[in-house]
Amino acid sequence: MAPSKPSLEMLRALTDENVLRTLMDHPRLTRAEIAARTGISRPTISDSVLRLSASGLVADTGERTTGRGRVGSYYALAASVGAALVAGITPHGVTAEAVDAHGTVLARSHSGLGHNDGPQQAALALASAVDELAAASPVTFRTAVVSAADPVDRDTGRLVHLPDAPFLVGDLDPPTVLAPHVQGAVFVDNDVNWAARAEHHQGCAAGVADFVHLHLGEGLGCAVVNDGTVRRGHHGLVGEIAHLWTVGPGGTAMMFTDVFAALGLRRPASTAIDTATLTARLAADDDEAAQLRAVLARAVGGVLSAAVALADPRMVILGGEWGGRAGIAAAVSEQFARTPRPVPVVAATLTSPELVGARARAVEELRSLIVRSAAPLPSDAT
Repeated sequence: MAPSKPSLEMLRALTDENVLRTLMDHPRLTRAEIAARTGISRPTISDSVLRLSASGLVADTGERTTGRGRVGSYYALAASVGAALVAGITPHGVTAEAVDAHGTVLARSHSGLGHNDGPQQAALALASAVDELAAASPVTFRTAVVSAADPVDRDTGRLVHLPDAPFLVGDLDPPTVLAPHVQGAVFVDNDVNWAARAEHHQGCAAGVADFVHLHLGEGLGCAVVNDGTVRRGHHGLVGEIAHLWTVGPGGTAMMFTDVFAALGLRRPASTAIDTATLTARLAADDDEAAQLRAVLARAVGGVLSAAVALADPRMVILGGEWGGRAGIAAAVSEQFARTPRPVPVVAATLTSPELVGARARAVEELRSLIVRSAAPLPSDAT
């Protein structure tokens, strides 16, 4: 039995997707340029552009080619295709971005937070940042991606407050807060997972399918990537390493988070690590700094031994305010090289990797929404 031929509607849909995705990769193109880039005939591309223009997805920019030969019109994605909202929630505040399908940040806003602010203040800061963003860039937000410096429940998108967690925005519900501002789905994950995705796609783990990303900052976190996918677990709490037992000062066994209490490196009345004091003590060129570096390397090495035993990574990335420092990465690498199952340890390379990762996911989702909205018109429409 001969295979059935694709329907006219299917062929049109495929052509429309090719046109849209080509225009997502270029700010403007003529129909001839689209045809050259897609390998589809000019008449077929012209029909597609007419359909997509009628659907409000593609617009004539009003610009024309110059020089010899036939004048061509430039086309681009229409403003009505909307944008994606990207938000980063940290102990210092909320950063919100409007991002278009090209990956361009159209506008950015920030709303401050204090270390002792709770979920109510965080919700107000998130809403305020988005309101300011909407005023600066009056676009329709079709989807949103949120990065949060807290564990995230994978089913609800709510933040989870674990015992001894240093930040007090647990139980914040970003999908509910953003519902009035966003037409479609809101995707929420913790900042370390987004950072790992960014390092995997365009950082030091590019092309590496299995690795562990350890975040060492005011908080402690870990992302596990297997077969190119971030593993989130039943509740979304994979990588919550604060309560792993490791080696503390003097060789004492203790939970990872308690190492910093023993070293006097916690912020007052908080389990958050005092990164300013830690980095200042590490920067001193004396025996005390060398001893502190050795204690931290041993404690981190204990955590990594557990990660290697369970996840079998090809490499380990150290990131965060102090974890990505060359001195720490070198000390941990030297310490870990003496363990039964050593793997390479490298410092993270990207700046604000959590926003880089969240932004990439937002662009991917926005592009998919635009393509799905290009429903074929009836056969006699063209």
